[in-house]
Amino acid sequence: MLTTSRNAVTYPRESISAELDENEAMLRQLFADCYDIVFQRVELSEACAILMVYVDGLVDKSVFQSPLFQSWVLEKTSPGAKQAVDFPLLKEHFAVVRPIRTESSLQEITESVLGADLAVFVQGESEALLLETCGWEHRGVEEPASEVSIRGPRESFTETLQTNTSLVRRRIQTPHLKLQSVVLGKHSKTNVVIAYIEGQARADLVELVKQRVTDASMELVLESGYIEEFIEDKTYSPFPQIMNTERPDIVAANLMEGKVAILTDGTPQVLIVPITFWSAFQAVEDYYERFLYATLIRWTRFILFTVSLYLPSLYVAVTTFHPQLLPTNFLLNITSAREGVPFPGVIEALMMEFLFEGLREAGVRLPKAVGSAVSIVGALVIGEAAVKAGIVSSPMVIIVSITGIASFAIPRYNMSIPFRILRFPLLIVSGALGLFGIAMGTLIILIHMARLESFGVPFLSPIAPFQPGQIKDVLMRAPRRNKKMRKAILNGKPAGR
Repeated sequence: MLTTSRNAVTYPRESISAELDENEAMLRQLFADCYDIVFQRVELSEACAILMVYVDGLVDKSVFQSPLFQSWVLEKTSPGAKQAVDFPLLKEHFAVVRPIRTESSLQEITESVLGADLAVFVQGESEALLLETCGWEHRGVEEPASEVSIRGPRESFTETLQTNTSLVRRRIQTPHLKLQSVVLGKHSKTNVVIAYIEGQARADLVELVKQRVTDASMELVLESGYIEEFIEDKTYSPFPQIMNTERPDIVAANLMEGKVAILTDGTPQVLIVPITFWSAFQAVEDYYERFLYATLIRWTRFILFTVSLYLPSLYVAVTTFHPQLLPTNFLLNITSAREGVPFPGVIEALMMEFLFEGLREAGVRLPKAVGSAVSIVGALVIGEAAVKAGIVSSPMVIIVSITGIASFAIPRYNMSIPFRILRFPLLIVSGALGLFGIAMGTLIILIHMARLESFGVPFLSPIAPFQPGQIKDVLMRAPRRNKKMRKAILNGKPAGR
């Protein structure tokens, strides 16, 4: 009798039987109420038959139309056919059509069928043939949606793992590129590939990644984010210690630098470890354009990042506690603009920041046809109406708008999120303690970042600890002829879990 629990399935027996009817009964019991499981029985002769079991929609049905398969069935069903099936000959016929293996374990056969294999049972044989017949519908290779670039490849990963590994293999055509497969998820049985270049990535780093991935005990893995939370060093840190990307060229470049990539079936997002804080300011185009332009743009990102994090807090601190720091005419303009506003500066800033984040989230979640229009029109209409109603001042609207624009300059979306979060506590301490509060908040953030690691690599490397030789790809993008492909910051030993 088949029994199920929350995390496991108990099978009626370990191995299949030589009797075809008994095997069919067991499988129908296992797949009870599963309308998509197809049982196709073919009577080859009066005394012999085969049973094919597969999941409708997951297999490529063209295998049934294969001339070799059809000719073999016609041979067996023709008058004067043999009474028994030549099992080795059957295996040879199918091996020409698709990759094939034999299996006797009922559990392995069941999991293979659910994994898009075709199972073929033969009367009188205690082994089944398993053909690789994956043939589900999938999205083709398209242009990246979240990592757009003016110059560079226009390919992005898809939800099919085989397509993603081929995109990486096409860019790194060396046997040193290793792709090791792991299955995660007790119920989803999701295929995960750990990719690295032997000789470039440190052996202890690769082993640490394998250990953390294989130790990730989950019932379901639908996206790489499931794995990310299990393998990162500090779960409760606002800063991500793992980078995700949908671009094959970024993965190939990071693999050449000695990093490790984690590809998950069912998602176009690939994880890369380890990373540092400075990865947030490195865009793919930095390495396709000339180094002078790339360095200038990178410095622009640093400035805009500082503006996005500190501008609202500095405005509140200076106007509330330190007005003597402002020129007299500028201070008088701000004072006159705030005349009649019922809220203090910190409450005003918090309201506007919250409203801006709400508009940004609404623009992301709404359909593309109306998302951008709603966010832009909403910001203009609500901002102007709030100023006319005397709820907020016009300088505050300008400050929040500049802050929002500056926050979009960070190339990596997951690295911009922590700074959007930290903007609110910095606003609160600036409204309570002024510039002293901003200094204390900054010190706490720096201490936390200095203690943070990503798979044994300090998060602020190569600034803290300071490594002068590696600054050339942090504060600037050095000319390619002077830049080594492998980064020395990865030479640190990874910490244990």
